[in-house]
Amino acid sequence: MTQPHVLLPHGMNRAASQTHRARVRVLTVVERAVDCGGAERFAVGLARHLPRERIDSWLCTTRDNDADFAQEIAESGVPHVMLGRRSKWDIHRLGGLIELLRRERFDVLHAHKFGSNVWCSLLGRACRVPVVLAHEHTWSYSGDPLRMWLDGRVIGRLATRFIAVSPLDAERMITLEHVPAEKVICIPSAYIPRASGPAPDIRDELGLPPGTPLVGVAAVLRPQKALSVLLEAHQKLLGKIPNAALVIAGDGACRSELEDRARELRIAERVHFLGRRDDVEAIISSVDVAALSSDYEGLPLFVFECMANGTPLVATDVGAVSEVIKDGVNGFLVPPRDPGALAGALALLLSNEQRRAAFGVAARKSVGAYAIDTIAERFADLYESLLAAKRG
Repeated sequence: MTQPHVLLPHGMNRAASQTHRARVRVLTVVERAVDCGGAERFAVGLARHLPRERIDSWLCTTRDNDADFAQEIAESGVPHVMLGRRSKWDIHRLGGLIELLRRERFDVLHAHKFGSNVWCSLLGRACRVPVVLAHEHTWSYSGDPLRMWLDGRVIGRLATRFIAVSPLDAERMITLEHVPAEKVICIPSAYIPRASGPAPDIRDELGLPPGTPLVGVAAVLRPQKALSVLLEAHQKLLGKIPNAALVIAGDGACRSELEDRARELRIAERVHFLGRRDDVEAIISSVDVAALSSDYEGLPLFVFECMANGTPLVATDVGAVSEVIKDGVNGFLVPPRDPGALAGALALLLSNEQRRAAFGVAARKSVGAYAIDTIAERFADLYESLLAAKRG
């Protein structure tokens, strides 16, 4: 059986790891520890922020990780087990997870995202883990019959609870995927501050004149984010504010396609692809308005980052975005796939500094309810209550 690679916190050995039986022992499982994907950042952030006096928290990643992020996890005091899968077909390495579950005898197995949800539901039950949680962060709930069947008939039956990040997603799990209603629970995502560094002067970096109206987004460049719609909206915006610029932080499979689209729209000189950045929150705070053009979402961390930095946001009304962004109060909501509406809302904010400031103040006030420590306490309560019910 393939042995997992275990990074224990500094000063901790395996014997010491067995001395916490009074606390609930929780293993969080996610594919990767990376600092770019929202679901991955939340899973790792939750594992790191669970209250130590109540929870003995471990993390398992099944595939490759960011080396610096993995080291940061080790320094945080959370034992980190790495299975080293190279692809979804590299199933034999899951033997390391079986060995870990049998050896450490966790009370709770908490999986994040579809692949981990499937395997942990199966292996958690096979290894007799008392509480198995599946956690879905975002997907369209349509177009993939096999996935819907696995969610409803496998994960939904085997997991103790199936966690959704929004009431809309919870409803779709029940009505479209036929997950048992009593299994579904809704807990929102959280704001997890990124490591801060020197704030960039993004206009100076890009050679833009001071005061250039600036729209920005940070995202993994994948189809879900519908960034081609944002490019079309920016073309329309330039008809109203000719010197506006758009910055896109992040990388992904769609980058070359999006760069081609910007050239087709003849706006390439007004669109700046920054690539993957480690100073995302500093970039967010330096733009005038942020934009989210996604076709679907759960509750993206990007929304919280905009709110925490006081950057007004124009977002598509999808998923649970409307739970935190109140249209006309702390941001604007527009329909998906409507570049005209998106451009109009961006123009309203770029041309009204007073409204931008008011939206930013309102957003900062409301983000506190979604702080990671607050959400981590809710999960600790859930772990303890489900475990007590199981033992009872």
